[in-house]
Amino acid sequence: MRLCALVVVGGFFGDEGKGKIVSYLAFKDKPKIVARGGVGPNAGHTVVINGKSYKLRQLPSGFVYEKAKLLIGPGVLVNPKVFLNEISETNIDPNRVGVDYQAGIIEEVHIERDQKKDLKGRLGTTGTGCGPANADRALRTLKMAKEIDVLKKFLTDVPGEIHEAIENNEKVLIEGTQGTFLSLYHGTYPYVTSKDVTAAAICSDVGLGPKFVKDILVVFKAYVTRVGAGPLPGELSEEEARKRGWLEIATVTGRKRRAAPFNYDLARRAVLLNSATMLAITKLDKVFPEVAGVRDFDKLTDDAKSFIEEIENKVKVPVKIISTGPDLHDTIDLRD
Repeated sequence: MRLCALVVVGGFFGDEGKGKIVSYLAFKDKPKIVARGGVGPNAGHTVVINGKSYKLRQLPSGFVYEKAKLLIGPGVLVNPKVFLNEISETNIDPNRVGVDYQAGIIEEVHIERDQKKDLKGRLGTTGTGCGPANADRALRTLKMAKEIDVLKKFLTDVPGEIHEAIENNEKVLIEGTQGTFLSLYHGTYPYVTSKDVTAAAICSDVGLGPKFVKDILVVFKAYVTRVGAGPLPGELSEEEARKRGWLEIATVTGRKRRAAPFNYDLARRAVLLNSATMLAITKLDKVFPEVAGVRDFDKLTDDAKSFIEEIENKVKVPVKIISTGPDLHDTIDLRD
């Protein structure tokens, strides 16, 4: 049995820094394929490499490894305009990119429905059309990628490509979106996204059977943030969040993120729901500024090391990746 796939998912409410982690893993591990699961263009992943920032809503963050095939699974929603713009903005070879024939398509009517008060106003959705599009998919009326002319040259069998890579013992990196507690089934309903986004669902999105998964990496930020409505245990005032340097602006919506200290109860639950085998901790430098840019665990401060050890002791899963800054290279890799 070939265990070739690494699955990356968020452990809190999104915004954990998955884009940074996936870009690092692609650069370091050099996978044959990086495939994106999740909802669609309502999730923004930021990648910073050598000082240049990319904000992605459709393409996998692993585009930084130039030999990786970049795939969007059949369970993912695609806005063709956003998709084509990102190919242009990243200046990548279009031949590297594939969209599954059965990926769902967001149309203008979905965005219009998502902007209405009953969704964006009541739930704080991103307004990108994802919820209404997934509702239409459940009703079996949503258009598929295979029906869209501008996508024809990108169409492919994503599960087929992934399993061919696995048969050849090639590495496959699967990128999830949102976070565990935005899951339609396991999150803080009704303040959730329009589908499940735990590891099992992300695998389903790209057509990957569970027996080929080698590791599940759950990404936590060193503190918790959340955009939009819904509960946030231990929430800080905006003034306190700003004082701590934790006041952030969301990639997709431009809204301020609410903030709270690291939540061990939520972390344990996320580990349970995702069958996590290892953890990544991002933005350690925002809690311990003196570790900014550190790339060697031994050079972390004692307080920062104690924080990492406390997470491992309370959550019972090892921390294998630590991010100490926005750049792809500001990373401590503790994997064997």
